[in-house]
Amino acid sequence: MFPILVARVYDLPTQRGSEHRVLVDRLWPRGFKKDALALDGWAKDAAPSTALRKWYGHDPARFEEFVGLYLAELATEPALSAVAELQEMARERTLILLTATRDPEHSHAQVLRGVVAQGHG
Repeated sequence: MFPILVARVYDLPTQRGSEHRVLVDRLWPRGFKKDALALDGWAKDAAPSTALRKWYGHDPARFEEFVGLYLAELATEPALSAVAELQEMARERTLILLTATRDPEHSHAQVLRGVVAQGHG
């Protein structure tokens, strides 16, 4: 069983170690060329819908409600398949879920980490 971590793309070295590195944002992070992040994948389908992301606006006061709405999205396709792929990666080695958000603790990446961990192991 390997750890599942959340990290900001801006805080992580661009060189990859032995872990799986997957971008879990719907939008590509500003300031990075497509090949600069040394990714193993881009799980756009596991990210919140554009409508949900815009509604939430990274407002911590809305986080609890956001979590419920996001979990509902993750329970449907294509998010279900994207989560299954992340769970498979987590069985092989450490999985790093990368996000560009300024507040990873109140982000979809933390919620996604919990969902991936539930089926991990």
